Amino acid sequence: MSTIEALESSHSSMPVQGPMFNLPRTSLVIPTLNEAENIKLLLPRIPTWVHEIIIVDGRSTDGTPDIARSMRDDVKIVLQPKKGKGIALRTGFEAASGDMIVMLDADGSMDPYEIILFVAALVAGADFVKGSRFMQGGGTSDMTVIRRFGNLGLTLLVRMLYGSSFSDLCYGYMGFWRRHVPLLRADCDGFEIETLINLRALKNNLKIMEVASFESERIYGVSNLRALPDGWRVLKTIFRERVSTPTGVQVLEQGIS
Repeated sequence: MSTIEALESSHSSMPVQGPMFNLPRTSLVIPTLNEAENIKLLLPRIPTWVHEIIIVDGRSTDGTPDIARSMRDDVKIVLQPKKGKGIALRTGFEAASGDMIVMLDADGSMDPYEIILFVAALVAGADFVKGSRFMQGGGTSDMTVIRRFGNLGLTLLVRMLYGSSFSDLCYGYMGFWRRHVPLLRADCDGFEIETLINLRALKNNLKIMEVASFESERIYGVSNLRALPDGWRVLKTIFRERVSTPTGVQVLEQGIS
């Protein structure tokens, strides 16, 4: 018997041990709008240890919810009340039952295998974890020159106004403990939602960590993101939040009253 065969034989006879500890329950929130073809490719790649998959559908006409159910009978389908990514995410947060929430786009641009990076950072002590395409190990193949420079300018503006050290601002791959949902208060409708959540994590002094992430191109379909109009909404959000009361203070005042 060769050395390799001996090792394989000894390993196969060893008892299989379970995990050293149980991971906190992770709720995955995925907004969809006519993403049937992408969902077919995305759902099989989601790790089996994820506690729940919440599909927040914006009234798709291509059968996205039915496709999702046919592929995984454990998905939770929630219909959002009206259009807007911010509304979709807020609806998903309300439906989540896990200990932590991870946001994931349905278009195939975000790698589900990176979910463990967000979970690991939260378990290690972070309150809020955001993906970054512009730190070592990250990258993107999906940004136009206009979007790249726009994101850089907005990121630098947030660094200056808020004293942050963000390397990436307008990216929606992020995770946080569900108990922080009231502090983050995702109360906007559009694509500026990612920026708003980042800013409220900053203003409420949450322990924030960035993890490297690679953004691929959308697999099927066309993005609803409009670089200039949505960039303008992000810019207004940055200045508006700079002069508003931190969400934690608002929550406290509401509790007292």
